[in-house]
Amino acid sequence: GLEPPFLVQSLLPKVANHTNSPAACNQRAPAPRLRHALMKGQQMTLLDAARLVRDNAHAPYSNFRVGAAIRAADGVVYTGCNVENAAYPEGTCAEAGAIAAMVAAGQTRIQEVAVIADAPRPVPPCGGCRQKLAEFATADVTVTMATAGGATRQTTVGELLPGAFGADDLA
Repeated sequence: GLEPPFLVQSLLPKVANHTNSPAACNQRAPAPRLRHALMKGQQMTLLDAARLVRDNAHAPYSNFRVGAAIRAADGVVYTGCNVENAAYPEGTCAEAGAIAAMVAAGQTRIQEVAVIADAPRPVPPCGGCRQKLAEFATADVTVTMATAGGATRQTTVGELLPGAFGADDLA
């Protein structure tokens, strides 16, 4: 397995999902299947959380829906989906949304990452998101990339962004 399942219901009061904001993801509530899983207390992996929040992606221009889930150092899972904008550079990546939710909740360390998209191969985070992940994760943090069809690939933050620019470079 990719990681041990976690009980989503036990995290219900703590699960942060930036897509719960009416302004995000075209004013949609959490993905129905994610909401159902939360209510039923089903066992769910980090990749399952990313897969389910992907349903909330606002991607009317590219139709390329992405979901991301990150587990913070305290074990709480934060999710995000991509949110496109007609002014293309103003969109938000799924990974950035999940990181923003984590930071808004007061957490600053990432323990694990999962990203899923409907693509022919597992798609890695974009360059900007690699840098964002490196800001909050150590180089050995596992990143699981997956396709909607079930293919997966695991790597680490350090492998995605070798020689990452960091706080030490500002000295």
